[in-house]
Amino acid sequence: MRLTTKTNLATRVLMACAANEGRTLRTSEIAAKCNASLNHLLQIVNALQAGGFVETLRGRSGGLRLARAPGQISIGAVFRLFEAGLPFAECFDPETNTCPLSSVCRLRSFITRALEAFYHEMDMVTLADLVKGNCGLIALLEVPDALRRDCPQSAPA
Repeated sequence: MRLTTKTNLATRVLMACAANEGRTLRTSEIAAKCNASLNHLLQIVNALQAGGFVETLRGRSGGLRLARAPGQISIGAVFRLFEAGLPFAECFDPETNTCPLSSVCRLRSFITRALEAFYHEMDMVTLADLVKGNCGLIALLEVPDALRRDCPQSAPA
């Protein structure tokens, strides 16, 4: 299994917002910190906003921030948002399936169960699990206020 670039970028955006909880971030700042194309990130932010994960503010002091607390954001829900439109294998899409084995193949049911198990596990992971106490992540995002709050040993003197 491989996650799409969009899913990866969405997770980076959410982690940046969670590491900077309480602040409004510009998409360009997140793009620079997360090594991502601004154009791609804008598409991701739109989808995250439509999914209710972030809220965006327009204007001079605009940007984005989490729409919910990090502990209320399931990584499984984020993954589903970005992976839902892509069938795992050809046989999972009846409109494009050309596999002659589909009607008798048992592999699809095993893959379906494996995917359900994967999403079940990811549903139990929250954004807070990825960020809270992750001093390395917070240091990479260069957020002094969050650094002092969650990682006192790393705080600037």
